[in-house]
Amino acid sequence: MTDELLRTALTDAHEDAGAAMAPFAGWSMPLRFAGTIAEHEAVRTAVGAFDVSHLGTVWLDGPDACAVLAATFTNDPTTLRDMCSQYTLCCDDDGGIVDDLIVYRLGPDRWLTMPNAANTAAVVAALHAAADGRDVQVRDESRTWAVLAVQGPGALALLDGLDLDLVGLCDVASDVAHLQLAELALDGDRGVLARTGYTGEPGAELLVPNAVAPALWARLLGAGAEPCGLGARDTLRLEMGYPLHGNELSTEVTPFEARLGWAVKLDRDPFRGQEALRAAKEAGTTRRLLGLRTDGRRLARAGMRVVRDGEDVGAVTSGGFSPTLERGIALAYLDRAVEPGDEVAVDVRGTPLAFEVVRPPFVDRDPGG
Repeated sequence: MTDELLRTALTDAHEDAGAAMAPFAGWSMPLRFAGTIAEHEAVRTAVGAFDVSHLGTVWLDGPDACAVLAATFTNDPTTLRDMCSQYTLCCDDDGGIVDDLIVYRLGPDRWLTMPNAANTAAVVAALHAAADGRDVQVRDESRTWAVLAVQGPGALALLDGLDLDLVGLCDVASDVAHLQLAELALDGDRGVLARTGYTGEPGAELLVPNAVAPALWARLLGAGAEPCGLGARDTLRLEMGYPLHGNELSTEVTPFEARLGWAVKLDRDPFRGQEALRAAKEAGTTRRLLGLRTDGRRLARAGMRVVRDGEDVGAVTSGGFSPTLERGIALAYLDRAVEPGDEVAVDVRGTPLAFEVVRPPFVDRDPGG
């Protein structure tokens, strides 16, 4: 730990609770509280709460906000209605993935996006480039907002019981549909409740000013939510096959290789990377992201080679133990000829470990509840 690490509004509370803290993308973040497996199981069976305030908080205000987002990201924000969100990608001019993120429309002239911590500066720079000459303000307020993710089969009931002051048509969190959002009234300020998450379970992400975050966190834990760290967040997202930037996603990967082509809308006005992405789609891919599942508890780790019939067919990008399945699972970029159902081996420090190729997710979950 160094003094240069950024601290969230909840870092003091995490340290007081005895959380194991670790550096992550320049922030001091909780890795675990009671333990990664216990926290993982709490989210799969009840309710977990995560501090994910390291995520970027970038607001766009003005008549041209939608046009700026459309020119920067791969999905088409013009299709969004008020109080809805969509998954999208920020690509570079060569079609490589700079970041994956969610775009939220609060109104025609008021939008929000939340980049990954390590990529916030790059995404903000891309938005500013698209905003040049347009009637819009791009505001990076990442250090003044907190993001609390409440996830699990009991998450919405727990949030309903907190009697949060939702603004608009929804009275309680369970009234908000998956990928939709509502505004929160907070002591004279406004926050956002978004029905999004990174675990595969029902839940919401609460964006609130730093000043109110500690009290809200205490209320969540007091209502029965288990505090969870980034360790459980990673095992949960791996079970769902969700990609992680720096592992599955980078500027060396196109959306089509990552099986994210559904978030790329090519037939619309120009956007960053459009021509390269059009060419990549027409050329087809030589590799794609798939899952690996073994019968035992031995693990594949990022960087390990995948072999079939003595031939190198790819590499693991993420691997670990699935607490839900009680077996090893992994994500890997594999040659296009490799199909789900095929048997491969992962070179685990010189020993071949048998895996079955599968199409993620590894577990059956419905984040819509």
